[in-house]
Amino acid sequence: RFALSSSLIRSPALRQGLQMAAAGRQVSLKVVSVGSTQKDESFFAKNERLGRAMSPHLTIYQPQLTTILSIMHRGTGLALGTGVWALGLGALISSHDISHYVTMVEGLQLSGASLTAIKFVIAYPAGYHTANGIRHLLWDTGRFLKIKEVYSTGYAMIATSFVLTAILALL
Repeated sequence: RFALSSSLIRSPALRQGLQMAAAGRQVSLKVVSVGSTQKDESFFAKNERLGRAMSPHLTIYQPQLTTILSIMHRGTGLALGTGVWALGLGALISSHDISHYVTMVEGLQLSGASLTAIKFVIAYPAGYHTANGIRHLLWDTGRFLKIKEVYSTGYAMIATSFVLTAILALL
């Protein structure tokens, strides 16, 4: 006989069945086919049949700084990954080297302000993702996890991302 521990067996039904078996009672299990337990009714059809309203989820919540920063972190990570992938693929299939494309951009005769603005847009994902990544690394050490600190580091991270991006754009 084995001692039953509630921490090892989390299912109340299984725990009760094992306790009954341990007490000398007979337990019988009925084998059923998978098809008999599956229903052809979809999640949405079941909720409609039961009269459950659709949850308004995102439509009722006011956007918060933490939500927006999290979504932007994922977006900038996706943009950086896609950009690196596209540059690598472009380098593999292109018949020209980088100097050809630099000459093409110089041929556009863009003003200094326009060129800096374009560089800012291209560099922003790197600046943002780096600043927010450092913020996440600080969180991993257990720092700045109180709600006031989360918001203050969020605003500081936004400022830092703009500074980093401006430095990159002015290079």
